[in-house]
Amino acid sequence: MIIASIHHITFPVEDPLLKFFIELLIILLVPLLLNKIKIPHLLGLLVAGAIVGPYGFNLLSRDSSVVVTGTTGLLYIMFLAGLEIDMGDFKKNKWKSITFSIYTFSAPFILGFVGGYYLLHFSLPTSILFASLFSSHTLIVYPLVSNLGIAKNPAVNITVGGTMITDVLSLLVLAVIVGLSQGDVGAAFWIRLSVSMIAFALVVLLIFPLIARWFFKNVADKISQYIFVVVMIYLASILAELAGIESIIGAFFAGLALNRLIPHTSSLMNRIEFVGNAIFIPFFLISVGMLIDFSAFFKSWETLGVAAIMLVASIGGKYIAAILTQKTFRLSKEEGLLIFGMSAASAAATLAAVMVGYNIVLGQTADGEPIRLLNEHVLNGSILLILISCTISSFVAMSNAQRIAEVDRENTIAGDKQPNAHILLPINSEQMTEKIINLGLLMRTKSKEDQLYALNIISEDKNESSVKNAAKILETAVKLGAAADVQVQPITRHDNEVVAGINNVIKEKNITDLLMGLDKDKGFSTSFMYNLYNGYLKNEHVNLILYSAIQPISTVKEYVVLIPPLAYREPGFFEALSKIWNIARNSGSPLKFYTTKDIIEILHRIIKRSAVEASFVGIATWIEVDQVIADLKSDQGLIVLMADRNRFSYKSPIHTITQYLNENRIENNYLLIYPYTESAADTAEKRAINNHQDFAEIGKLIQKVFR
Repeated sequence: MIIASIHHITFPVEDPLLKFFIELLIILLVPLLLNKIKIPHLLGLLVAGAIVGPYGFNLLSRDSSVVVTGTTGLLYIMFLAGLEIDMGDFKKNKWKSITFSIYTFSAPFILGFVGGYYLLHFSLPTSILFASLFSSHTLIVYPLVSNLGIAKNPAVNITVGGTMITDVLSLLVLAVIVGLSQGDVGAAFWIRLSVSMIAFALVVLLIFPLIARWFFKNVADKISQYIFVVVMIYLASILAELAGIESIIGAFFAGLALNRLIPHTSSLMNRIEFVGNAIFIPFFLISVGMLIDFSAFFKSWETLGVAAIMLVASIGGKYIAAILTQKTFRLSKEEGLLIFGMSAASAAATLAAVMVGYNIVLGQTADGEPIRLLNEHVLNGSILLILISCTISSFVAMSNAQRIAEVDRENTIAGDKQPNAHILLPINSEQMTEKIINLGLLMRTKSKEDQLYALNIISEDKNESSVKNAAKILETAVKLGAAADVQVQPITRHDNEVVAGINNVIKEKNITDLLMGLDKDKGFSTSFMYNLYNGYLKNEHVNLILYSAIQPISTVKEYVVLIPPLAYREPGFFEALSKIWNIARNSGSPLKFYTTKDIIEILHRIIKRSAVEASFVGIATWIEVDQVIADLKSDQGLIVLMADRNRFSYKSPIHTITQYLNENRIENNYLLIYPYTESAADTAEKRAINNHQDFAEIGKLIQKVFR
């Protein structure tokens, strides 16, 4: 039966099972083969799409199933670009992104207009639309660049931010020219377009986060959370089309809207990236490849002439824009070429604009042939542009991204590298497991191999059910880490005393950070406070973090950070700050510091080196912090740098915070961080800070800790 059915197969393949099998086989084999010869696999997927498509061997047709999955892949690329933007770096580089968008829109537009109007003798509206085709670009190499760990590089941030602006401008030109060709451009047209775009932006950027925050607070199911994200991508894309702009802009705005609600180190982010990179984005590349018709370039010299002008305008214009950006902001040569590589690819918006222009018929010739806004030569030329621009984009972007990544690694190795953190997470209940693991993931430094240890202490007098419960808790912890692609090492320890068991593991595993969850109902009980001051805080070389979780950590809008006077004199101050920085960077939540003027100056110096979104409020006396805590708003989190084991830099009011929190039971997440007081890394520089308040040495510490 199977042989008979294979014998009667017709092309293109119609059987859905066989069709999907062929597509998956391409997605599997092409990257494996091309990685060996160091060719970007996205280029291979484009070529594979052309080979199996209707203009190649006609194995597969570009039907609705291919279009739907391909469209999802395109939306996914734009969504990931918005989702992975570091908002601190984006705000820091916003004027650079605007400048780049002006360059990358204008240079190709001018070259395209000259080619269309003066060389190809198109009409004025057609020349303007023709020129706008080259101003937009598609970030097809963004997933590959991000995987190299340089997504926070200024060149990447500038390019991603500029992409949104230049694509919007290009698609606005398309909307205007289409309206003009249909005699629809007037005051009412401009008012309608402006109002619809503003309404779209307000709905996505203001209402979407409210909906998502409510959903993530009330729905813990991981599958439902992922489906919710995909629904929001499509909803934003539909709203964009209703507003008169392209769906890809909607997907990008959806990424911006959910940016602070999906931590970059979370299991949900890992699922989003995994499904996109494994399925949807490869399908998009294959679907684009199916449009390539190589025979069209041998049928007419005019098609080759149009294609040549399109290539010069697009590739040449993007190169000019990248070099101007590099010179303007004094970027390195590799960063300038990375900008060119990322912005050189023309696919999504270009193809959309060409298809719209091709389908608009302005009239008929004497022979009855339709007169189109963009003729078939432009359509065929755009296909060649997509192939060549994506090829150039792949090679240039990846080669320069790898050089930048190698330089970053060499700088880290050459410098006084900070040791990897060993974070211990004692867990004694299923309810706290996910909360503690999620915070541990946020505290990790992604550029280092920080280790996470999940610990459960079993008292010697406990029964068999306690052993099974411990195994269940640790298994859950390991799975939660694996979902975020992070290894959590489980430790089961039998001991008569919990404090002694934890302290022994700290010594055995060289623990640098101890993260403990606080039970909401018990709070700071008498027994816990005794264990705190007579047990956990005796480990003077370990940062101690106490965590009370009222809501999912991804739904915290902002963290209020309280830092006592003279805190910078403490040996563990900068390492404690680095944990706060990691939480802000990995969650996207801004920080609001309440501290003294001299510490604010230090924080500004850190932000210049490692940008996060932060604001500062000076306080004169520590007594003011009670009111700051009382004024916490819903969805704000609290972080307090606590008394450092009664050392000289802290005054007695800091000790009252535990009492205040215990008595008032605030309905906010809070972290109490006790920096370490002694360490093997307690260098002469740190002693100089303690004795002389040497701000030059403080600068050296900032460079070492905040990489």
